[in-house]
Amino acid sequence: MAQWVEAGLWGLAGGGALVVGALVAWFVRVPRDVVAVVMAFGAGVLTAAAAFELMDEAERNGGLLATSVGFLGGAVVYVLANVLLARRGARHRKRTSNQPSEQDQAGSGTAIAVGALLDGVPESVVLGVSLLGGGGIGVAMLVAVVISNVPEGLSSVAGMKQAGRGVGYVFGVWGAIAVASGVAAALGNLVLDDASPQLIAVITAVAAGAILAMIADTMIPEAYERARLYTGLCTTAGFLTAFVVERLG
Repeated sequence: MAQWVEAGLWGLAGGGALVVGALVAWFVRVPRDVVAVVMAFGAGVLTAAAAFELMDEAERNGGLLATSVGFLGGAVVYVLANVLLARRGARHRKRTSNQPSEQDQAGSGTAIAVGALLDGVPESVVLGVSLLGGGGIGVAMLVAVVISNVPEGLSSVAGMKQAGRGVGYVFGVWGAIAVASGVAAALGNLVLDDASPQLIAVITAVAAGAILAMIADTMIPEAYERARLYTGLCTTAGFLTAFVVERLG
């Protein structure tokens, strides 16, 4: 199997976790407190993966300056894009409530879909890049993506359902994003196959910055809305889980 095909399949698996969460939320009424706890745990897992799987690797291969510039650049690009999407109705795309319907704000459905894609692309590219060099998939990063994507699908679809969006829209969005995740992972692997370690380091740092900004802007607010004082403990547990997986891997 070609490496870029394997990368695409891993990206599809990570994105498929969104569909799993969406299916659960559509057919089962999951308590919002449970979703919040899992979201906080997923935020901790992703934070650890960004630190140990991405930033540490990027700094060792590309140096501190290039890594720092890439990290800040990724965060800035994500935040600017997120601000634009928030103004078009995607501010609460991970929330189990407060999502606008199309009647409330025209174009909000498209903005929510694009926002969800924005959240998933950096993770998928990193999965594809992790295969370069023949070292195998980054297990900690894959676990982080899956654990964070399930509650994202849960909370977002609960909000979409409450806003009156139909089954075609909901599963069309998440199915398309799962496929796009696979494509992003495959392209990341294919395009960067012959790239220098320094360039890969910068791109990895960019992804890490975007992921951390996404955690702070969308995951933590949704978790804190319901988990409140337990948010920190759940996030810490997620961080420790990812750290242990990374060290044992």
